[in-house]
Amino acid sequence: LKQVFSKDKTFRPKRKFEPGTQRFELHKRAQASLNSGLDLKAAVQLPSGEDRNDWVAVHVVDFFNRINLIYGTICEFCTEKTCPVMSGGPRYEYRWQDDVKYKKPTALPAPQYMNLLMDWIEVQINNENIFPTRVGKCKEDVL
Repeated sequence: LKQVFSKDKTFRPKRKFEPGTQRFELHKRAQASLNSGLDLKAAVQLPSGEDRNDWVAVHVVDFFNRINLIYGTICEFCTEKTCPVMSGGPRYEYRWQDDVKYKKPTALPAPQYMNLLMDWIEVQINNENIFPTRVGKCKEDVL
C-alpha cells in the first residue's frame, strides 16, 4: 500500500472542501445520499435552493478523487511494458493531444496517458474561472 501513495505515482491527494463552507455542506449531503442506498437518479438531483454550478463542481471533484483512488490501486500493475497502449478494449485506442507538447493525437503508453490526463483534469479543477472557490460566483456557466 505504501507504493500506491508514493509521490512519483499518479495518485494525488484528495481535493478537500473547507469545513463550514456551503460546498462542504453540499459534499456531505452528496456523500450521505450516495452511501444510503437511495435511487442514484434522486441522489444526483439538484437540492432545492442550491446553485447548479456548485452542485456540479462538488460532484466533479468527488468523481476526480474517486478515479484517483481507483487508479492508485492499479498503477503499479499497469506499466509501459504491460500497458503499452491506452485503450478501451480492442476496438478503442485513446490518443493524447494538448495543443502544447502534443499538437496531434499521439499514441502513448497507458501510464503516461493517465498521468497527462490526471494533470490536465487537476488544472481544470483548480482553474478559478471554471471552478471558483467562492460559492455562487461563477465567471463561466459550468453546464
